[in-house]
Amino acid sequence: MTIHYHNRVPSVYALKPGFQNLLSPCVNRLASWGVSPNQVTLFACGLSVALGFDLAFGNRVWILLPIFLPLRMALNAMDGMLARNYGQETRVGAVLNELCDLISDAALTLPFANVVDPLMVGAAIFFAVLTEVAAILGGGPRRNHGPFGKSDRAVVLGFCGAWLWLGWPAHEAVAVLWIALCVMTVWNRGKAFAE
Repeated sequence: MTIHYHNRVPSVYALKPGFQNLLSPCVNRLASWGVSPNQVTLFACGLSVALGFDLAFGNRVWILLPIFLPLRMALNAMDGMLARNYGQETRVGAVLNELCDLISDAALTLPFANVVDPLMVGAAIFFAVLTEVAAILGGGPRRNHGPFGKSDRAVVLGFCGAWLWLGWPAHEAVAVLWIALCVMTVWNRGKAFAE
């Protein structure tokens, strides 16, 4: 799937090309080991679900969230790099990537239902899903317009995890802001589709 980098609204996603350059040696090593993009995708998803389950029902060591999310972002970048750089792009891989990202995002957001209104967390997950649907709706280049794409949401989740680990109180205002930014992102991606 072609990636569309044009983005008029500031977003962490703009840092992706530089991030990918840093990961190139790791990607080359994975390729030499015969690791496939789909294996990386499933591995990242499995780790995300495992951590989400532990935070929701286990020890709730919130500091694991900001520690893990950079690793997940790296794995998410590497699966795409493996696919593009080594001629392994497939329609199945593109679909698997999108589905695993949605599952991972939901798994890592769900534990916050322990500290704020579960309905607000459910709404936050729903609107996050909408932003990703808006990115691929109608086919063509993926629209990664901000301000609240996957990378931006990962930064916020990591910040919230660190906040809770420090013992500071949770605020539902974060969920409200999350939803508002998702709505803005859906709007921007919809406008890009119409252009």
